[in-house]
Amino acid sequence: MRIYLASRSPRRRELLTQMGIAFDTVIFRDGSRADQETDESPLPGEAPLDYVERVARAKAEHGSRIIDWRKLPRQPLLSADTTLEFNGEIIGKPLDAADATAILQRLSGQTHRVLTGVAINHQGQTEYVLSSSEVRFRQLDEEEIRHYVLSGEPMDKAGAYGIQ
Repeated sequence: MRIYLASRSPRRRELLTQMGIAFDTVIFRDGSRADQETDESPLPGEAPLDYVERVARAKAEHGSRIIDWRKLPRQPLLSADTTLEFNGEIIGKPLDAADATAILQRLSGQTHRVLTGVAINHQGQTEYVLSSSEVRFRQLDEEEIRHYVLSGEPMDKAGAYGIQ
């Protein structure tokens, strides 16, 4: 059995491949033509747990609609969203290198939560589960942060780092 993966994440594709799960990718538009249904902008006052669930479910449900519109074979669709919660605040992907540096400086020596919402849509039903991990950073010095940001690794990752 194959599934659809509604994600651009190389890490998610790698995990499914390692588990031997065959999948086809459903990609959403981004940039100026972005799919409004999968907008990852936090809503005013939105709590991190609510945010990650809303986005994961939205990706699963919109991905399922795309499959229907394209008249593709019906099979389960998996989507996920990861964000960080630090002091009650949503910490998403950095906008640029300066933002990545600022995020890493804030997290240095602190504890935060990594929240990953996973949604599966199949036959018109969406199921959701949350993975929550507590992560503590040791104190990072400015040079470490600078080198890490220059590597490009923090870009397109919630919290400006990849835990793997």
